[in-house]
Amino acid sequence: MDIANIIQQIVLLACPILIAVTFHELAHGYVAYRLGDPTAKMLGRLTLNPLKHLDPVGTLAFIVTRMIGWAKPVPVNPNNLRNPKKDMMWVSIAGPATNFVIAIIAAIAFKLLVSIPDTNFGFLGEKLFKPILLMTYLTVTINIGLGVFNLIPVPPLDGSSILIGILPNRQALAYSKIERYGFLILLALIFLRITDFVIYPIIRYLNHLLLPEFPFL
Repeated sequence: MDIANIIQQIVLLACPILIAVTFHELAHGYVAYRLGDPTAKMLGRLTLNPLKHLDPVGTLAFIVTRMIGWAKPVPVNPNNLRNPKKDMMWVSIAGPATNFVIAIIAAIAFKLLVSIPDTNFGFLGEKLFKPILLMTYLTVTINIGLGVFNLIPVPPLDGSSILIGILPNRQALAYSKIERYGFLILLALIFLRITDFVIYPIIRYLNHLLLPEFPFL
């Protein structure tokens, strides 16, 4: 086991992960606040401090897979929202949508960076430039991964609230009853590797769409 290599990978992943989870959860809390629920603000979750949003297991999943993981959910009280069903859908959409926007911005930044000739950097500059380049690439991949993963329509992921917001009231109520089993269903999807066949191809496709000239890492 190459400890130095593991440490290097964790360092490279740290910034992309922190950006992805912080803005994802901040987006949820901010939209909920704008729609009438101050819960996240009162609990100090409307912040750019990543330590407020990190989930240890979800962060470890990011480090292991380099693609998917999760953060500590921002608390939202639907009773404070003006239109709970519809507004919860918008609150849920905000997180993945923010990740996709960040992925697009990072992809543009990556293309600008790779267009800079290597001759513009000395030895020290090259040593700093390459890690920044890789972190920018990982920012694209991790934000796509977090956005796509959270669109799975299984509680407690965002996709379940989005689906409930779209379904008619009767079907939405029936679907919401699986919430108590949601985490077990999600674990089963991961350990049975169903997500490998469904989620990873989508992530790879979107990653290639944003950075077509660079192979998926």
